[in-house]
Amino acid sequence: MNSHPKLFSAMRPNGPLHIGHYFGALQNWRKFQYEYDSYFMLADISSLTNQYDPELNLAELMENVVIDWLASGIDPSQATIFIQSRVPEHFELAYLLAAVTPLSWLERVPSYKEKIEELEHTDLSTYGFLGLPLLQATDILTYNSKFVLVNEEQLANIEFVREVARRFNHLFGREEGFEEKALLSIKKLGSKKAEIYEQLLMQYQQEGNEESLERARFLLQDALNLAHGDRERLFAFLENKSKVIFNEPQAIFEKSTTIIGVDGQKMSNKANNCIHLRDNKEDVSKKIRLMPTDPARIRRTDKGNPECCPVWKLHQVYSSEEVREWAEMGCLSAGIGCLDCKQPLIDAINTQLAELKEKARPYEEDPTLVKRVIADGCNRARDVASDTLKEIKQTMNINY
Repeated sequence: MNSHPKLFSAMRPNGPLHIGHYFGALQNWRKFQYEYDSYFMLADISSLTNQYDPELNLAELMENVVIDWLASGIDPSQATIFIQSRVPEHFELAYLLAAVTPLSWLERVPSYKEKIEELEHTDLSTYGFLGLPLLQATDILTYNSKFVLVNEEQLANIEFVREVARRFNHLFGREEGFEEKALLSIKKLGSKKAEIYEQLLMQYQQEGNEESLERARFLLQDALNLAHGDRERLFAFLENKSKVIFNEPQAIFEKSTTIIGVDGQKMSNKANNCIHLRDNKEDVSKKIRLMPTDPARIRRTDKGNPECCPVWKLHQVYSSEEVREWAEMGCLSAGIGCLDCKQPLIDAINTQLAELKEKARPYEEDPTLVKRVIADGCNRARDVASDTLKEIKQTMNINY
């Protein structure tokens, strides 16, 4: 049994993995798998909510993604690697949580509002798209994860997960007789303080207002007429310590690097500007050679500014200090041309990809190896998920 706290992270199978995935996520996964009881999920159902493509061979794509995970150092003996759709407990639990999650919470999630505005001419008025944040919350809560590995843009989504956990604990996390005793203790505060306490209680437990929590604590400490047992009961009632069913997960920010695509914008499959982890040497060379450079450097003899050049941003990731100094000085002085500057970058990327492809080869040559990794991971995930679902159904009195 792994005694480390649980950590969860996920990736959608939106296309072949590229070097942005490697530096943006997989490097962190490789590190954290030794520090936490890690669950790494391939979110195939989540990807269907806004990118459904009936012609996409999703099964083949997912196997290739997992191969790239393994080649990048994700160790199935250290982390649980699994596919969302093969753990059906997620979807039953999501519907149970949907029964107590206000619709307004889903509509206010920033990622939902932004996507609706961004894709206003597409058909995204679906239950799946609206409910996606709750499914993502369920993915995390199914494993009662203490930590979630995210980037800064996803912080609001993690706060939503915490709100869902807090609300469920508030509604169902009561030991027998605890709430009735707590309500009697509230009355002992006196009518005015009792009213204030109840307002602060709701603000904290349902909205996560930390200031309300501090004010309620101060109110209890200041209630000199309250017996010690009543005061302790109300502290527990305030922070829902009678029985915590779901952890409120904490975010761990990925120390990642934003990788620039071959068009100078952020790398993504959607933008079709990627260097993929399986690209051959010729493809890499062609893509880098066609990359835009400093727009002010029109002729070979023009002096350039590396800070205005997308190629320079990739040098920051791939090149040694010596190569970066050579490229910077050569650009500033017009001592080298742009193609000269790109060549060591091409060599460095091809060296990295050659190593990854070598590690991927055993799984490519024997597909049963990756199938076994996926099956083992899904079984391990299902064992945990089924226990969680059983506990939640018992808590909700659905145990008949």
